[in-house]
Amino acid sequence: MLTHDIDRPYKTYQSIYYALTQPDRRAYHLSTLRPGVNPYWRFEDLMALEDDLGVRSACYVLDEQRLFRDRPVTEWLTMEGWQLFAGRYDPTDPEVRDALRALDDGGWEIGLHGSYESFDDPERLASEKETVESIVGHPVTGGRQHYLNLVTPDTWEHQRALGLRYDCSLGTSAEPGFHHGHGIRRPFGADDGFVVFPLTIMEQSIPDPGAEFDAAWATCEDLLREAREEGAVMSVLWHLRHLAPAEFPGHRRIYRKLIRRAQELGAWVGSPGAFYEEMDLGDTGNSAGASTDRSATDGSAAERSDATRGRTTHRTAPDPSEDR
Repeated sequence: MLTHDIDRPYKTYQSIYYALTQPDRRAYHLSTLRPGVNPYWRFEDLMALEDDLGVRSACYVLDEQRLFRDRPVTEWLTMEGWQLFAGRYDPTDPEVRDALRALDDGGWEIGLHGSYESFDDPERLASEKETVESIVGHPVTGGRQHYLNLVTPDTWEHQRALGLRYDCSLGTSAEPGFHHGHGIRRPFGADDGFVVFPLTIMEQSIPDPGAEFDAAWATCEDLLREAREEGAVMSVLWHLRHLAPAEFPGHRRIYRKLIRRAQELGAWVGSPGAFYEEMDLGDTGNSAGASTDRSATDGSAAERSDATRGRTTHRTAPDPSEDR
């Protein structure tokens, strides 16, 4: 399954930050400050690439708080404050709105990328869902929490109560792999239609394809082979801006190669929403289709580690080198 988190379609303060932290590429990053230059805007590139391969993915839309509008003054000069809340976009801005509608009209799935603090704030999550739905004009069925930030099962309960049918937040940015099994998860039992698609690969978790393309590709191919051997449900996340060749060398090439290889292996390739529908995962009486990790229907041992509350926090801490 193919997914993209739309975190930053505009390169803003990153031009200065990377000019200071990457002296060997200082001239390039400063050049991206010029009017009309925006290497993070990759909507058309994504559509052309996937259209050429005959596939469609899911794009998850973030409606995040703004640093200087919504956050306390004490955060304005903190690294975490800037990373989480500065330079964010308004999904209702006409330019972004039109791009999202073009994706939706073309058969791409538009979903919800719940903001960093929405994991335990159902009212905030509901408002963000309404914003995304107002853009595309129809309900959205799933998504992923920003920074994979969730508390299980609470966040999934909030998502399900809002009418979402799936979540893709369970995973890590640190290491690729089937860390949560090879099948889907049904956190509320086998007779409930809400499912979880664990994350297999985030592009930041593989070796840098710009410096170690062969190693990065070997990692992806090994996981594709494992998926075929195990009959697994495999999901990948490529942040939209990672399709920019000058910013993230090798990423566009390896993403394309991953899709090609999956197709050669006879895999079903598409968005989680389309997979949910095609496999009829909402029909809990249907035993066909995607396998379920049965141990996951009531939570794995790791997910029951907090004995006092029965809840577990999953979170990828903000890292300046992984600006999302």
